[in-house]
Amino acid sequence: MATLPSSFFGRLRRAWHHATTGTAAGKRAFPPATLEAIEQAITQGEQRHRAEVRLIVEPGLDARSAFNNVSNRQRARTLFAQYGVWDTEENCGVLIYINLAAREVDIVADRHVGRAVADTEWQTICRTMTGGFARGDYHASTLSALEQLNTLLARLYPAGGERPNQLPNDAVIL
Repeated sequence: MATLPSSFFGRLRRAWHHATTGTAAGKRAFPPATLEAIEQAITQGEQRHRAEVRLIVEPGLDARSAFNNVSNRQRARTLFAQYGVWDTEENCGVLIYINLAAREVDIVADRHVGRAVADTEWQTICRTMTGGFARGDYHASTLSALEQLNTLLARLYPAGGERPNQLPNDAVIL
């Protein structure tokens, strides 16, 4: 977890950095082919387990949120609620939130999944992505992290018969 700046100028620098990391950065990191591969990975994973997975990419926070030191975790929790990831039949929604400006990844899981998965397992999945992102490899590292997540969820919540898809499988770029 990154340390948030406490000085006025540190917060101003953070706000500027987030404000200038725009939609174009998101499209460069996650072009259409990568977004399609992510959707396929989520769809295929959800055939192996009963959980619901959502992936959201945000190039940067709005300047006000960045200046006010909204953390990556706080933003992830807000999006978890806003996108209804919590609203699944078995309380097994999982959000992967990627903030490109902060170079951070957070996973927020609904209570049923959250109780069953150790923090170290979530952190391993996040490190798979952030390590790849540091090398400029958004495509393979995101797909590798999704495979790790799907394998974990299949072990804990194996698929059992037909069930409706409760959340869209496409990645969202804000």
